[in-house]
Amino acid sequence: MPAATQVDLDLAEVPIREVRLGSITTFNGSASQLVSCASCGLRDKTRSFSQCLGCSQGQAACTVEYIQDAAVIQHGPVGCSGNLEESNFTYWANYPERTATSTPARRRYFTTNLRETDTVYGGQHKLEAAIREVYDRVHPKAIFVLSSCASAIIGDPVEDVCDDAEAELGIPVAAIFCEGFRSKIWTSGFDSGYHAIARKIIKPAERRRDDVVNVINFWGHDFFSEWLEPFGVKPNFITPFSTVDQLAHSSEAAATIQICPTLGSYLGAVLEQKFGVPEVREAPPYGVGQTDRWFRELGRVLGKPDVAEQVIAQKRAQYLPRIAELRSKLEGKTAYVTAGAAHGHALLNILGELGVRADGAAIFHHDPSYDSGADESDLLGRRVQSYGDVPNIAVCNKQEHELVNALNRIHPDILLARHGGMTLWGAKLGIPSLLIGDEHFSMGYEGLVRYGERMAETIENDEFVKNLQKHAVNPYTQWWFDQPTDLFHEEGGLL
Repeated sequence: MPAATQVDLDLAEVPIREVRLGSITTFNGSASQLVSCASCGLRDKTRSFSQCLGCSQGQAACTVEYIQDAAVIQHGPVGCSGNLEESNFTYWANYPERTATSTPARRRYFTTNLRETDTVYGGQHKLEAAIREVYDRVHPKAIFVLSSCASAIIGDPVEDVCDDAEAELGIPVAAIFCEGFRSKIWTSGFDSGYHAIARKIIKPAERRRDDVVNVINFWGHDFFSEWLEPFGVKPNFITPFSTVDQLAHSSEAAATIQICPTLGSYLGAVLEQKFGVPEVREAPPYGVGQTDRWFRELGRVLGKPDVAEQVIAQKRAQYLPRIAELRSKLEGKTAYVTAGAAHGHALLNILGELGVRADGAAIFHHDPSYDSGADESDLLGRRVQSYGDVPNIAVCNKQEHELVNALNRIHPDILLARHGGMTLWGAKLGIPSLLIGDEHFSMGYEGLVRYGERMAETIENDEFVKNLQKHAVNPYTQWWFDQPTDLFHEEGGLL
């Protein structure tokens, strides 16, 4: 088992994933090769051509922008504030189901709008004035300041400004260091946001509550309330739609669950190491076998293993016959996956459970380990162990030219995606493509049924993509399709 990351909340900036976890953005090979290489250390490759990159500021923003009584200031040029729109309205339809009796969700974010003169003379005074104005205008219970490439390059003392403002205003004012050039792995922004929350918001527990479990999540449907009810606990969702007070008291929970190790690895480790909240280290519940393991681990952590066995027995009796029907219906089909790291591996689990052959995947980055140091959190390792190898795994840093090349070669029966914009390429090639952004949708036994039914519907209704293929203009030439997908990797070469 890898050593757990030792969390240090005295540091203003959390170490990036390349340094902390040895994460990479470039790989071509099989799933078993990646799992094997990760166990002995990975060396990232470089690209001589890169089509696009993500910015960690967007991921940092999504950890704090939906905290209901906080405000967010993006300290940089106004264009960078587009990152705060990245997670904007995609999942709004899911929100009312979770909190039907709550007040409407709100976001309050601002930008200091650094201009050319500010990059010469400094933006410190502009940030100081912005913090005071935001406090006077919306009276938040906390303010988060997102750094940018511009503010970092000119050396603005963001941490000092935040500390002085906190002393003046009497509320937490937290600096989040998430400038895009810090890391090639944009999910380092999740860690930056949660680091600031842990340093400035979460308080030591005044008491322990055995009726609350933290759930580190994005914005998906609430299936956890039903799953946790037999254990006598309810979810405390972190961080979308929570309040500053909820976060402050998250240290009192009986346990912490994360729906995605890519998202919650760091905060789970912080809550366990610094605040004594045990983390459910088993990988999230995707697939029957993994769901069994997850419920058993949850039961063990909560001290209720008998309840876990009762839930497993009841759910298996209810859903396994329907899963078997779907497996029969999807038998012989092939699929390709494109998604972020942990959820991409989760979808490969789903394919294995439904009897669909996974011909490949384009995963945005790879973490060889997580902050807990637990092997059980490794979804890709679990996938290979439970369902066998996947022959064409690309860690491709959102490089769409590599995805299109692979899809053109493999041409699966269906493309599965978690992020908007990726299914376009499958559709242009006449491949039925399914986009589901809600990571909770395929969780648990019932999630297998939901996702399997959507897959079957998508494969059956292929007339649109077949017609689109006949008329679509593809920006990539035949020359590119004749090249290996790793042409621009440091070890690539022309045919």
